[in-house]
Amino acid sequence: MGKFVALHPQELKELRHVDERLVSYNVEMTEVTGGTFWKAYTEAQVDGTEEFPVIKDWSNMGNLQQWYDPIDTTNKRLIKLAKELGTAWVRVSGTWANKTYYDFDGHTNGQVPEGYQNVLTKEQWTNLLDFVRAIDGKLLVSFANCPGNHSKDEPWDTTQAKMLMDYSIEYGVPVSAAEFTNEPNLIALSGLPAGYTAADHARDHDAFGAWLRENYPDCLFVGPCTVGDIDMFGVGMEGAGGGMAAGFQMVTTEELLGEYKSKMDVFSYHYYNGVSERGAAMGGHWPYEAILTEKYLGIAAHCARQYVPKRDRYVPGGQMWVTESGDAGCGGNTWASTYADVPRTLNELGEFTTVTDGIIFHNTLASSDYGYLKHGTFVPRPNYFAVLLWNRIMGSTVYDCGPVSEGAHVYAHSRKDGKDGIAYLIINNSNETTTVELPKEAEVYMLAGETGLRSRKMTLNGKALELGAADELPALEPVKASGTLEIPATNCVFIVL
Repeated sequence: MGKFVALHPQELKELRHVDERLVSYNVEMTEVTGGTFWKAYTEAQVDGTEEFPVIKDWSNMGNLQQWYDPIDTTNKRLIKLAKELGTAWVRVSGTWANKTYYDFDGHTNGQVPEGYQNVLTKEQWTNLLDFVRAIDGKLLVSFANCPGNHSKDEPWDTTQAKMLMDYSIEYGVPVSAAEFTNEPNLIALSGLPAGYTAADHARDHDAFGAWLRENYPDCLFVGPCTVGDIDMFGVGMEGAGGGMAAGFQMVTTEELLGEYKSKMDVFSYHYYNGVSERGAAMGGHWPYEAILTEKYLGIAAHCARQYVPKRDRYVPGGQMWVTESGDAGCGGNTWASTYADVPRTLNELGEFTTVTDGIIFHNTLASSDYGYLKHGTFVPRPNYFAVLLWNRIMGSTVYDCGPVSEGAHVYAHSRKDGKDGIAYLIINNSNETTTVELPKEAEVYMLAGETGLRSRKMTLNGKALELGAADELPALEPVKASGTLEIPATNCVFIVL
């Protein structure tokens, strides 16, 4: 028998208020400059009719990645769809950013200087700044920390960072927040100087913070931007391939920050629900059959709760930012671009806001399989419409709905339109119908896969969501319901009372 849920909005207790830019996203540095990123899946692999071969040889990244030209951040469709999501933080970072040289006067002629991996031109950065301005966004960046910048025995060189910061201010789109280095706790995998240690990072991180405070006091100091230095995927991840494989050098937040002399404004970390098929050989890959389980859907809150004590130690009273987030590291699972990932995405937003206030930077806006928009064409995927509806319906006040359970992941916020009442999100992650008792007539937004869980299109109240002529968004209209409402298996529903 399926779950029965009775809604009693008058009994809800307020938990907190959350940031209006909760739904934010990454535009990876490799997208801005052009570079390697995760190799695309075949259409059959996305459909689930062709298995992705297990890749055990990580010494050859050509098995996992391919070259992509820079995305066009001036594209009208990209800007329009990003603007529809509303104001957001835009993070330009990623492992590629750790090794990017800024050539704003063209002196390299496109040749990458020794010790770096790629070059960012003034035109590319200007186009990115124009994009941020167009969406009324705020900009978060991280900087290069690689052999081209300094050796492990030398202090981090501020010259390049100053160039980027000063030009952004001059152009009128300042860098509003900065992380020192992307995923520094992975050491060698992140491209840091040869022999670089956690103690070296603590030295440079403190120096970076002091430099930022002295020269750019309006810029938030965010960090330490770690990944996986906790029990990331949860206890009892049967079928998920175990934890991270041996051979990956990883250090803790505490080691990276050392004596912690320069205080941060925001605590940041990275969270993924697992590792995609591309990286399954290193462990942490969840099978498709597990993606609606309580253990799988609970990972976002599981990670957030583990980082709360670290936030409270280093940034007491501050926000917590997930500066990379997605269904799976290594570019997303084969099903990331389908409706199958919508329950996880919406559940992440719901659970995170019950734990803390902050920002979630989805990885990415428009690249690889976990992008809200398809790379190149910028066609919106199911997750795009899911977060678009979240932003239009769910307000900033969060209420306590109690613990979740299979078939009844229930979350409540104020109404985004500012009217009296409550906006609910209910996720039915079971194989049975969940019945909801409505206290009065409600507006209902029912989401489902058009042809099933692994569909490339999502429906709203039975109508497929896709762009119209001139890239017009489909009407996102509710239907009226009263009495009881049935939520079919795997459906997600917003209910506005």
